[in-house]
Amino acid sequence: MPEIPELQHVAQVLTTRLAGRPLTGVDIQKPIVIRLPREDFEAGLLGVRLRAVRRSGKFLLFETDRDSVMAINPMLNGRFQWIDGPDGTRKPHARTCFTLRFEGQAADEAANDAADDAADEGADSELGIRYIDERYLGKVYLVDSEDLDQVPVLSEQGPDALDPALDRDAFLKRLKRHRGQVKNTLVNARFIAGIGNAYSDEILFQAGIHPFAKISGLDEPRRIRLYESIGETLDWASSLAAEEIGNHIDRKPRDFLRVHRKGGQPCPRCNHPISEVSPNRRVTSFCRHCQPE
Repeated sequence: MPEIPELQHVAQVLTTRLAGRPLTGVDIQKPIVIRLPREDFEAGLLGVRLRAVRRSGKFLLFETDRDSVMAINPMLNGRFQWIDGPDGTRKPHARTCFTLRFEGQAADEAANDAADDAADEGADSELGIRYIDERYLGKVYLVDSEDLDQVPVLSEQGPDALDPALDRDAFLKRLKRHRGQVKNTLVNARFIAGIGNAYSDEILFQAGIHPFAKISGLDEPRRIRLYESIGETLDWASSLAAEEIGNHIDRKPRDFLRVHRKGGQPCPRCNHPISEVSPNRRVTSFCRHCQPE
């Protein structure tokens, strides 16, 4: 599942390459992920210009000049793929759900780049992205900006994990409302948004907290350490993910993670083997030595 480090970078790349470009084509291959009629989705997007793509929790929000927003919750396997250029491909993936095509250059670039365009004979003037979903679990909405609170899950989530307003005091106050296991709390979007299975393991490793520890059993210093570890881990991982992804927005690099999915390998801190269990079919990885019960 894509989480903050990947989605933050993908949003930045999409904004850089697509902001200001007219959307000239909408091709729907698998409408199952789109939560409105095909004709309304097409009509609502054709001709718009993207203002920006931003992240909110695990959603990507495509803001348009019509004061509308395409909100995408990629769930477990949703991802994007360029359809042109050295970082794209012309061959569509079998699980492509829809394709968006954009005019090749933004309006404010046209005057400056006219000479270059004339020199590049045969250069493709169209840019596009595909939305691919291996299991068709993602959900795509198109709403007016003022109606974002009607998007399921998005409207119910708590503050983003990187929201500056989520300071230590706000975090500790929210944490007092929970009594369950600490990992379950971290991945609960109603608590804070944007953290999933992989980075919850990394955050808890950074904090030295057992994933199945009860919130009620954490003393004040460990609660503060949990808060600090969220920022430290997401900052560390975001820079590495951005470097690994580059413009290849279909990538989800995870090799640099320290414990998640590293069961049996030596812990990077103590060399004890990393434990891996799968309660409720969700892999949880941790070091029993560095994260004692």
